[in-house]
Amino acid sequence: MADTRTDPPVAADEVTTLRGFLDFHRDTMRWKTAGLGAVELATSLAPSTMTLGGMLKHLAYVESQWFSVVLVGNPFIAPFDTADWSSDRDWDWHSAAHDTPEQLRTLFDRAVAASDAVLDAALAQGGLDQPTVRRDPHTGERWNLRWVLVHMIEEYARHNGHADLLREAIDGAVGE
Repeated sequence: MADTRTDPPVAADEVTTLRGFLDFHRDTMRWKTAGLGAVELATSLAPSTMTLGGMLKHLAYVESQWFSVVLVGNPFIAPFDTADWSSDRDWDWHSAAHDTPEQLRTLFDRAVAASDAVLDAALAQGGLDQPTVRRDPHTGERWNLRWVLVHMIEEYARHNGHADLLREAIDGAVGE
């Protein structure tokens, strides 16, 4: 499993640094799931039910949620816009078992591309201090774009740690 990721810049402005880390973590998830088929993507490591396929779909959902829905008020991208979340609040994780590896990778890449388009527009319009359209349901406050980017980096970093453990259990592949 070749590591083709680009390291984040060591000295850059804030936007370039944040985007560099976000892209690095997105590529880490691609790397950790590269070359795996349906069986491997659906493999869990007890006691958790978490799978790499579920993680890909979940991160596609999180991309759509934070950039499209929360930041600019657009609807979720498909298939998240029509999912029956009331019957399964973890639909993104569970439904991945019914998707092919190609469908999961395509959905992930489509969500990242949609997020990058929203991010490009948001940065051009208001920069990192731009507030989100949606508000925190607990405090009523609006997040700013800087917070969203840092949160997305944190989300990926956490799940990339999970992906390390899952991938090693599947085929022994290890790496940063």
